[in-house]
Amino acid sequence: MPKMKTNRAAAKRLRRTGSGKLRRRKANKSHILTKKTRKRKRRLRQATVVSKADEKRMKRLLPGV
Repeated sequence: MPKMKTNRAAAKRLRRTGSGKLRRRKANKSHILTKKTRKRKRRLRQATVVSKADEKRMKRLLPGV
């Protein structure tokens, strides 16, 4: 059986932590920033962990990572 291919789109967006969880950037930080508060934009800068519900599907996209 051939090797599984890594989904390149997911690989560019996700990074594995030391404990094996997946980190992702938050959405809504690319445009239309004028109506968003300073506090909201500051919180959007921080990366977050992929939710438990989505984690299994995301890990399947990244077999070798």
